[in-house]
Amino acid sequence: MSRLLLLAPLALMTAGCGLQPLYGGGPGGSVAQTLADIEVAPIQGKAGWLMDNALRDRLAASGTARYRLDVKLDDRIQGFGVRRDDAVTRERRTLRARYQLVNLADGSVLIDATAGSDAGIDVVQSEYATIAAENTALERLSGIVADQIVARLAVYARGRSKPR
Repeated sequence: MSRLLLLAPLALMTAGCGLQPLYGGGPGGSVAQTLADIEVAPIQGKAGWLMDNALRDRLAASGTARYRLDVKLDDRIQGFGVRRDDAVTRERRTLRARYQLVNLADGSVLIDATAGSDAGIDVVQSEYATIAAENTALERLSGIVADQIVARLAVYARGRSKPR
């Protein structure tokens, strides 16, 4: 009970700070509606296919596009753990995305930014297991980078919907 009494003033202070939920209004809110108006341009390669699916899942496109999201990926695997016999024991898979939000009405670029993440992979004696780990890392990285992109798009949409 005493902990609750100590937290009460903190709750009152944060109530007046002006913070508002990003997705206020739920699926009918301005941010969700703006995200639903974004179409994802085709992205090349296996990483592109994974990224495209991850973005489409998160954006929930409505079918009437007002914006286009152009994404270019850089997917790299580097060996960095090396034994005395020059065998690689650890790899780093890095996925970087440069993305642009384009207004379809006039072709203007509204956002031009980057997102990225990396994952470590153990290289084991089984080549199959190593390839499976590399693929799993790519799937995980695609989701992480898609989350970063959608979060940036949501912040942009929130800024546009605020009364000035």
